[in-house]
Amino acid sequence: MKPVHVIGGGLAGCEAAWQLARAGAPVVLHEMRPLVTTDAHRTDGLAELVCSNSFRSDDAEYNAVGLLHEEMRRAGSLILRCGDRTRLPAGGALAVDRDRFSDAVTQALAAEPLVAIERGEVAGLPPLEWDSVIVATGPLTSDALGAAIRDLSGEDSLAFFDAIAPILYLDSVDMTKAWRQSRYDKGNGDDYINCPLDKAQYEAFVAGLRSAEKIEFHEWEALTPYFEGCLPIEVMADRGVETLRYGPMKPVGLTDAHTGARPYAVVQLRQDNALGTLYNMVGFQTKLKHGEQTRLLRTIPGLEGARFARLGGIHRNTFLNSPKLLDGALRLKRDPRLRFAGQITGVEGYIESAAIGFLAGRFAAAERLGAAIVPPPPTTALGALLAHITGGALADSFQPMNVNFGLFPPLDDAPGKRGPRGRERKRAQSVRALADLERWLGTRAAA
Repeated sequence: MKPVHVIGGGLAGCEAAWQLARAGAPVVLHEMRPLVTTDAHRTDGLAELVCSNSFRSDDAEYNAVGLLHEEMRRAGSLILRCGDRTRLPAGGALAVDRDRFSDAVTQALAAEPLVAIERGEVAGLPPLEWDSVIVATGPLTSDALGAAIRDLSGEDSLAFFDAIAPILYLDSVDMTKAWRQSRYDKGNGDDYINCPLDKAQYEAFVAGLRSAEKIEFHEWEALTPYFEGCLPIEVMADRGVETLRYGPMKPVGLTDAHTGARPYAVVQLRQDNALGTLYNMVGFQTKLKHGEQTRLLRTIPGLEGARFARLGGIHRNTFLNSPKLLDGALRLKRDPRLRFAGQITGVEGYIESAAIGFLAGRFAAAERLGAAIVPPPPTTALGALLAHITGGALADSFQPMNVNFGLFPPLDDAPGKRGPRGRERKRAQSVRALADLERWLGTRAAA
C-alpha cells in the first residue's frame, strides 16, 4: 500500500500521522527541522509548543474548548493522550510541560511501525507520485512551499501576526508581594502565582507600554492584522487604559493573600514545566524590544528581580481562505490529492489545529483504504469546526477562529417552549455533542 505523506511535524501533522497509522495506513511524516529552522522553534522535537503551554479550558460541560478536548479523548487523539500524561497544575485549564509533551509525541510516533519520519524541507509542491498528501505546515510554512500553494490556489494567502509571552524563573519571583491562587479557587486552588498592582501602579504600567520601543515592521508587513485572541499587551494598552484590566490583568475571582483585598489589577503566572522552575506570564504576548520588556516587566510588584528564560516575540502566521479553497473533506479543490490541516486552514489554537489534523488523518485513511468518508456531525465540536472552515464562514471576511458554541447548530427547542439559556444551554449543547459523537464513533467502528 502506498503511504500517505504528511508535511509538518506540529500538532496537526502528528495527529494526522497517528490517525492514519491507527487506521492501518502507512504514512511518511516530513519535518524540516533541524535541517531548516524557524524564528519561533527552539528544538527539533515533534509537536513543539512555541507559544503558551496551555490547551485552555478543560471544562467539557460549559466550554467549547473543553468539549473539544473530551471529544478527541474519546476518539483516540494522540495529542490529548500526551497532554493528559504531561499536564501541570493550571486550575480549570489543561496546561502541559512543553518539553515532556513534545518528547511523548515524538516517542509515540517513532515507535509506530507504520510511521516513517523523514527530516528535510519539502520545497515546493509535492511530487506527483505522492497521490495523497496532508499539508500541516502550520503558521510557519516555508517560503518555497507557501509560494507554491499560493500559485496553485490562485490567490494570496491571508496572514496575521501572532505574539509570544515571556517565561521567567520561579526563584526570581518575590513571594512577599505575590501569592498563589487560582481564579475562583479552581483546580487545586493555588495553581497560579499572582502579582498585584494598585491603581497608580497599573496606570503607570499602561503608560509605560504605550511609550515603550516596539519592534518595527517591514513595509510589506504593515497592513497585516493581529489575531484578536492573541493581541500583544501594548496593542491592548493602546485601545484604552482599562482594556488590560478587563483582559489578561483582570482581578476578578482573586484575593490578595497579603492584604485580604481584591487587587486593582493582577498579572498571573502559570507553571510551564514539570519541575515547577519556569512560569509564563499569562496573556502577556508582546512585540516590545527585549530591553524594553525587561525594564517594564520588572516594574510589576513581585517581578522586580525577575530573570527571564525567554522574552516575548512575534511571528507572522499564514492561513488559507479555506471556505473558498477546500472541500468538505479538507481537500484543495484545484488539486484534491492535497489535504490541509492545522492552523494553515484558518483555525486558531493548539487543540483546534490538532482537531483538524485528526480529521484530515481520518479522511485520508478512509480514502486510502477504500472506505467512505463520514464527517462528524455538525452538532459536535469536531463537526462544527470542520463545517465552519469548509463553508460555514464567509469567504470574503474569513479570519482565524477558535472553537466556540456560536459555531454549533442551535438546539431544537420544543414548539411553544423556551429551551435552556446561558450556562445550561451550553451544557445542553455539550450533552448533545457527546451523544452524537458516540453514535459517529460507533458508525465508524461498524464500518
